[in-house]
Amino acid sequence: MAGEKERAQEQPLRFTVLGPVRAWRGEEQVSTGSPQQRALLTALLLRGGRTATAPELIDALWGDDPPDAAIAALRTYASRLRKAFTPQSDVLVSESGGYAVQVGLGALDTDVAERLVAEAEKARHSGDRPRAHELIGQALGLWDGEPLAGVPGPYAVTQRARLSEWHLVLTETRLDLDLELGHHTEVVSELTALTAAHPLRERLRELLMLALYRSGRQAEALAVYNDTRRLLAEDLGVDPCPELSELHQRILQADAELAAPVDDRAHAGPSFVRPAQLPATVADFTGRVAFVDELSEQLATAEGRVMAVSAVAGIGGVGKTTLAVHVAHAARHQFPTASSTSTFRGRARYRRSPTRSWAPSCAPSAPRTTRSPRASRSAPRSTARCWTAARCSPCSTTHATPHRCGRCCPVRRAAPR
Repeated sequence: MAGEKERAQEQPLRFTVLGPVRAWRGEEQVSTGSPQQRALLTALLLRGGRTATAPELIDALWGDDPPDAAIAALRTYASRLRKAFTPQSDVLVSESGGYAVQVGLGALDTDVAERLVAEAEKARHSGDRPRAHELIGQALGLWDGEPLAGVPGPYAVTQRARLSEWHLVLTETRLDLDLELGHHTEVVSELTALTAAHPLRERLRELLMLALYRSGRQAEALAVYNDTRRLLAEDLGVDPCPELSELHQRILQADAELAAPVDDRAHAGPSFVRPAQLPATVADFTGRVAFVDELSEQLATAEGRVMAVSAVAGIGGVGKTTLAVHVAHAARHQFPTASSTSTFRGRARYRRSPTRSWAPSCAPSAPRTTRSPRASRSAPRSTARCWTAARCSPCSTTHATPHRCGRCCPVRRAAPR
C-alpha cells in the first residue's frame, strides 16, 4: 500500500482548465484551494510557462480594486499551491519578483487540444476527413462544462470567453465535417439547438440550411434564411453575409452539386501530387543518437507553430546529409502535405539561393510521366543527374542526394542547370 502511494506521488502533475480548474497526479485529484488560489493558478497556467510579474497577477485577480495587502496575498496563495503540489512543488517557480508554472508537454488540457486541432487540420488538408472528424471530436471531448468554472477575476472572465468561443468554432468545424461526410440528417437537431442558443451566428445558420436541404427539407432551409434575414434587419439593420445569400440562391436553383456531400462529388480538373521527394535513407544507420533524438523532438513538437530552421554543421564527409535524410524519413508522418530535399550547391562555383532551390518543390506538382531508359540515356551527360540512393558498383559512390554523375548511372534524368 505504501509502495503504491509512493509511486502515485512520483507521477507528474497535469492540469485542466477546459472546465473547473483542477490539478491531477495520476488519477488522484490534487486540491487547488480557494477560488483566489485557482485564479492565480489559472493566470500562470495560461501564460505557457512565461513569468507573470506581481502587478500583472494583481491586475488579473482583482482588476482595478485590489486589496491593501495584495502582494502578501499573492505570496500566501503561491506558498499554499507549492505545498499542495509536493513533491512536484518545483513546477511553481519564483522569478524576477513574479511567478511561473512550468509543466511538461501535454500536461495542460489546452495544449493537448491545440495539438489535436493541428493534427485535424493536417488530416483535412490531406483529404482524410474521417480522421480529421475523429481528432476534432477528441479535442471537443476535453471540455468539461464551462471553462474556468467558478474562477473569479477579470483575467478569468476574458479567458473564459476566449475558450468558450474556441469551443464553438471547433463545434462548427466538426459539424462542417459531418456534412462533408454525409451525416446531414444526424446533425439537424444539434444545429437547431445551437442556432437557438446563438441566433446571430450566421455560420451555424448556413450549416443548418445545408443540412436541411440535403435531408430533403428545402422549404425549411429557405425558412431559416428568411428568419435570419428578418432577425438581422430588425436587430442590427444589416443583410445576411454573402456566403449565406449565395447558399440561399443555390437552394432556390436546386443546385445539384449542393445536394451531394464533398466526398461524393466528382473532382473536376487534373489531380496533383504532393511533393514527396526525400532520397532513400540508409538501411543500417547507426550512431548519432543524441543528434537524432534532438532533431526528432524538435520536428515532433512543431505542430501548429512556427519552427526555427535546424542546421547540422560539420566538415565534408562526416555524414551531415545522411543524418538529415534519416531524421526526415523518421518524421515524415508529421508533415503529410509535403516532404522534399534540395541542394544549394554550397561547394559549387554557381551556388543556388535558398529561395530558388526550394520554390519548385514547395508547390504541388502535376503527375509525372516516366521516361524510358533509352530516352534518358540520350540526354547530354552535362545535364544528367543521378538519383540513385544506393552504392553504385562502377564508381563505388553512395549517392545520398541528387548530384551530377556522368559515368555510373544506367538511368539518368535531364535537369536544367
